Amino acid sequence: MNEVYLNGEFLAADQAKVSVFDRGFLLGDGVYEVIPVYAGHCFQLDGHLQRLQASLDGVRMANPHSIPEWKQLIEHLIDLHGGGNQSLYLQVTRGVAPRDHVFPEGVTPTAFAMSNPLQAVSEKYKQHGVAAITLPDIRWQNCNIKAITLLPNSLLKQQAQDAGAIEALLIRDGYLTEGAASNAYAILDGTIYTAEKDEKVLPGITREVVIALAKKAGIPLLEQAVTDAQLKQADEIWISSSTKEVLAITQLDGKKVGTGIPGPVWQQIDALYQDYKEDVASWQ
Repeated sequence: MNEVYLNGEFLAADQAKVSVFDRGFLLGDGVYEVIPVYAGHCFQLDGHLQRLQASLDGVRMANPHSIPEWKQLIEHLIDLHGGGNQSLYLQVTRGVAPRDHVFPEGVTPTAFAMSNPLQAVSEKYKQHGVAAITLPDIRWQNCNIKAITLLPNSLLKQQAQDAGAIEALLIRDGYLTEGAASNAYAILDGTIYTAEKDEKVLPGITREVVIALAKKAGIPLLEQAVTDAQLKQADEIWISSSTKEVLAITQLDGKKVGTGIPGPVWQQIDALYQDYKEDVASWQ
């Protein structure tokens, strides 16, 4: 059943309509979340809803729903689509108002949610890894906000695709920040490095799981950005996101990373991640 949620209603996707005067349409004035669902259960739902609130706070927008209300409508949306594995998309815009750069007053936010099938990570990717390229980080200065204004990210992803890669790793002021649609990691001498959380990096939910799993397993990890030169010398490079989980980059800018196959630290983290997913689903 292809139903979506829009402003308090569940309705057929082709019946969902948003005004052309919505600020999300005119100005890209909104934020979003993507939440994986395994066996009918949201993965890290509290973390995603907390990040949604942080993004709303960051753009000075009211949250149209309380946490319990979000959870209730999300649960209903999952049920409407038959449980199983899904990818939920939530979006909140500032709402409908005359076009003006200044924030309008007294406007009701537009709340939208939909579900799509969650595609399993390709076994080919797990066995052989994926290719990436490095590009200058051309995005704005508040990448910690998960905003719907994704044209820079799209341009970067398209450049990666044109080069035969699946992701662009972004370099700002000589340091790796993250991927165009992922967090990034470099493994040097057995230590995992990932950029610290600040305005240049999205506080990834999967990233937090990876950090927790690494610490629990006793794998050295530093929240510290690596230089472009260090990245090129890394033994392993990874990316992570809610829908792609943790992927090994085995080719960077046309050159082999490490041995050219997913490395031993990635193998350990991936196994721990898969076990954690199963445990979380069984607890619900």
